[in-house]
Amino acid sequence: MTTVLIVDDHQLQRYAFRMLLESVPEIAVLGEAAHGAEAVRLAAELRPDVVLMDVRMPGMDGIEATRRIVDAGDRSRVLVLTTFDLDEYVHAALRAGASGFLLKDARPEELLAGIRAVAAGDAVIAPALTRRLLDEYAQHVPRPVEAAVQEARLKALTDREREILVAVGKGWTNTEIAAHFVLAESTVKSHVRRILAKIGARDRIQAVIFAYDLGLARPRTG
Repeated sequence: MTTVLIVDDHQLQRYAFRMLLESVPEIAVLGEAAHGAEAVRLAAELRPDVVLMDVRMPGMDGIEATRRIVDAGDRSRVLVLTTFDLDEYVHAALRAGASGFLLKDARPEELLAGIRAVAAGDAVIAPALTRRLLDEYAQHVPRPVEAAVQEARLKALTDREREILVAVGKGWTNTEIAAHFVLAESTVKSHVRRILAKIGARDRIQAVIFAYDLGLARPRTG
């Protein structure tokens, strides 16, 4: 059973999510929150597997709520839902520790698959959206002060692991990486797991940000 906390300031949106999730036997909705502060409180109290997090909310927004939930070190993982064309804060949400993001107009099956993946410890990020998001905002994000630490972690990678990290940074899926390097998809998954361990990334999204921070993946020009 996967447990979910729904966070959105629109009651109708919360109702729609609840109706969808409650139609699936293996998913249980533990509660709803209308703003970030309530989300932080309920996440600590209910300890859901997944927090379905809106970004734009009155008071404490989804970014700060995500940061506090992740920093608490509890079991809950955050899946951000956003309207990309209006939302300039997704990159910050991912840096705050969100395990992925989907658009609010995602198909029901995509949302359910995303919740299952995040609950299983994976990251959910659509490659096309990764490119759009990071191409738009990565150049505005300052390199972190721990750049030297990141460089040291990068040196721990093998040549093949570095190649795959670059591909991950470009938003490629495991299937695309396997096809490009002529590898079995299971082999790619093993490489990705080792890469995450070596660079100290919790999930694939943090690996994407790591690649951008070190200039391994760059915004497109033109």
